[in-house]
Amino acid sequence: MTSTPSSEVITIKNLRKYGKEPFSIAVIHGGPGAAGEMAPVANELALNWGILEPLQTATSLQGQVEELKTVLEKNASLPVILIGFSWGAWLSFIFAADYPALVKKLILVASGPFEEKYAAGIQETRLSRLSDQDIAEVKSLMEVLDNPPVKDKTAAFARFGVLFSKADAYDPMPCESQVKDYRFDIFQSVWKDAAKLRRSGKLLRLGKGIKCPVSAIHGDYDPHPADGVEKSLSTVLKDFRFFLLKNCGHKPWIERQAKDRFFRILNKELR
Repeated sequence: MTSTPSSEVITIKNLRKYGKEPFSIAVIHGGPGAAGEMAPVANELALNWGILEPLQTATSLQGQVEELKTVLEKNASLPVILIGFSWGAWLSFIFAADYPALVKKLILVASGPFEEKYAAGIQETRLSRLSDQDIAEVKSLMEVLDNPPVKDKTAAFARFGVLFSKADAYDPMPCESQVKDYRFDIFQSVWKDAAKLRRSGKLLRLGKGIKCPVSAIHGDYDPHPADGVEKSLSTVLKDFRFFLLKNCGHKPWIERQAKDRFFRILNKELR
C-alpha cells in the first residue's frame, strides 16, 4: 500500500481536505484531544476518493457533535460516510444517531467498548505490556494530569499518549506521530461526558436510532476488547458487519501484519 496522497492537502480552520471533490468520506480522529492522527488513512484513501479530516476543537461532547455537523454541512457531499477511529468511532456513532439523514454509512475502527462491563480491564492490559520503567513514568504523568495547580499539561498528555500507543501496538512499523495538536482540556471535558453516557447505558441505546449500515474493524491485540464492540452492537443495530484483524493492535494502519488487510477491507466497505 502506498501512502502518497493523490493531490495537495488543503488545510482550513479545523479541517483538512485530501483528494478531489466530491468529499463524500470523513475520517474522525480519536483522543479526544488528539487532532490529526487520521492523516495516514486520509492520505491512502485520497488515491480514490475526496476525504475530509475534521479536527475537533469543541470542549464538550455535544459541542463536538454540533461542530462536526457544521463542518460536514459546509464541506461534504451529503450523506457522508464516516470512518471513526477510537474516540472518533463513538463520536461518529453518536452523530449518526442524532443526524441519521446526514450519514450514508458508518465504519468504526478500533472503537472503545460500548458497555461498561467490557471496559474494566483496559488499563490493566496496557500496563501489563509496559516495562517497569514505563509504568513508573505513566504513574508520574497521571499525577501531573490529576494535579489542578499544573496549568499546562500538554507535554504530559502527549507523552502519556506515546506510552500507551506503545502498549496498544502488536507489530508496528516505524512511524512518526501524526497528531497535530494535543489538547488535554478537550480530553478531560469530553471524556467526562462520554464516560457518563456509557455508564448510563445510553451510549449503546443510541444505536437504535442509527438507520445506515455499520461496519466495525478491530484488532485482536487491541486492549479495547472486541466483544465490547461486536457483541454489544449486534444487539442494537439492524445492519452490522464486524471484521477482526489478526496480529493487530489499536491502530491498524501502522501494523506490519495487518495494514494491507485493513485497507483492503476499508476500500471494499467504501464501495
